[in-house]
Amino acid sequence: MTPTTETPAICDYEGSGYRTDFWEGQGREYEDLAERIALRRLLPPGGRRLLEIGAGFGRLTEMYAGFEQVVLLDYSKSQLRQAQAHLGRSERYIYVAGDFYNPPFVDSLFDGATMIRTIHHAQDVPLVLRQARRVLAPTGTFILEFANKRHLKAILRYWLHRQPWNPFALEPVEFVELNFDFHPKWMAARLHEADFTIERRLTVSHFRVSLLKRCIPARLLAAADGLVQWTGAWWQLSPSIFIRARQGKSGPPLPADGFFRCPRCGGRDWQYSETMLACKTCGARWAIDDGIYDFKSPLD
Repeated sequence: MTPTTETPAICDYEGSGYRTDFWEGQGREYEDLAERIALRRLLPPGGRRLLEIGAGFGRLTEMYAGFEQVVLLDYSKSQLRQAQAHLGRSERYIYVAGDFYNPPFVDSLFDGATMIRTIHHAQDVPLVLRQARRVLAPTGTFILEFANKRHLKAILRYWLHRQPWNPFALEPVEFVELNFDFHPKWMAARLHEADFTIERRLTVSHFRVSLLKRCIPARLLAAADGLVQWTGAWWQLSPSIFIRARQGKSGPPLPADGFFRCPRCGGRDWQYSETMLACKTCGARWAIDDGIYDFKSPLD
């Protein structure tokens, strides 16, 4: 996967039933619990401001209780509306509809960022990682989850000639349009190129097998998963990999002022109203839709 010179395609969950069709009542309680175990192990104890990239309906947002403020970024306004209904409206949560290739935030705004079940939709992973690095403060913590192409079931299917792609090949595989699996070494190299240092790896969802999920209670299965997640330091053979990385640029820990950055021109001077932000640099106007900052496309 090489960076594209064109605007990458975006997977849009607008209007989808992702919450009810994929998560709630769909037999994925084990995966949810296992991911929470991994996230608790990797999260710093607290901080000033965290960015949740691909926040969706806010499934994991409550786990960031140690941070003073959480910014939920997602391309789907309908998903953010569900998160808003669940988490409420306060200065602690800021809801932003925008693009992870061009996030509408000033540099070094966040001292923490997470990206769970999101980067598998990225056509241009290096660009996404560079942008995550840009908005993180010096020594900021980045927690990334990605779908692993070199997991045991994929290896077995390949050996049995039941899948055409090679799980040992480094390049990503697009198994469904805008759905990618990644080789752990490939993803580690992209993080290094973006000036991230990997601090810890966890392997997650080892027991993502229908028979096991039907026969064993989800909490017991997740607890067992938690016991073996540490093997990520040695090998990565599970369907999901969690990484804690830190970026190493120098500079002040957080910007003294500024928050939003115009996606059109990069300007950071704004004229605010109750329903709109107008960029003083290029004149682009962006809607504030009932508590959601909409940077998907300008009003002009």
